[in-house]
Amino acid sequence: MERPQFVNECIYHIYNRGVEKRDIFLKDKDYLRFIVGLHEFNDRNPAFNLYRARNLFEVGLRTRLKPQEPPVSIFAFCLMPNHYHLMLQQKMDNGITEFMRKLGTGYTNYFNLKYNRVGPLFQGKFKAVLLEKEAHFLHLPHYIHLNPLDLKMPEWRNRKIKDIRKAIDFLERYRWSSLPDYLGMKNFASVIEKGFLTECIGTPKDFRSGMKEWITDLDFSTIQKIAIEEL
Repeated sequence: MERPQFVNECIYHIYNRGVEKRDIFLKDKDYLRFIVGLHEFNDRNPAFNLYRARNLFEVGLRTRLKPQEPPVSIFAFCLMPNHYHLMLQQKMDNGITEFMRKLGTGYTNYFNLKYNRVGPLFQGKFKAVLLEKEAHFLHLPHYIHLNPLDLKMPEWRNRKIKDIRKAIDFLERYRWSSLPDYLGMKNFASVIEKGFLTECIGTPKDFRSGMKEWITDLDFSTIQKIAIEEL
């Protein structure tokens, strides 16, 4: 898929997977390190050397000496064992390209150092699809947040889930996603900007209702162009 030209204020579905479909997150600390990268690398200033910071997980997100100048707005994210999904808005020229370069290089350096490996970790350049319609803004967040069901209830993609409450409970407990924050739980609120999707979709109750509707009445045709991937 040819990547679009990134335009300021436009919103994109960004995703990529591990090279040869390999897992890119092996332990909880790997997921956490990537999420810390989402926060720390979202700054036009030089990036902090995250992959050599041994105590980052214990101290949490570091206190900054000066305010961040974020090149992108992060509206939603979900990390899966071998891939990730992001919903980003570009805020300055080359913002997405620079942010994703720092994020990908930083995490690859960390992963290769930790697991004593060399070479690329991701399968080529990240993929990107422009969100052009209002339906995309309404439905893509649900699609992104439903991805963890592939780990427990892969039948969700065929609308064959019998226990909707169990599915929602699993998604609420899945830490490596922005969904808990939109459902009113404290998870990684400092990473995302909630205002846009809150305005589009509504309250935590509205998010839950939307998730249930998607599980019971899934229609991929609504967002087919922006959700196509082979992960």
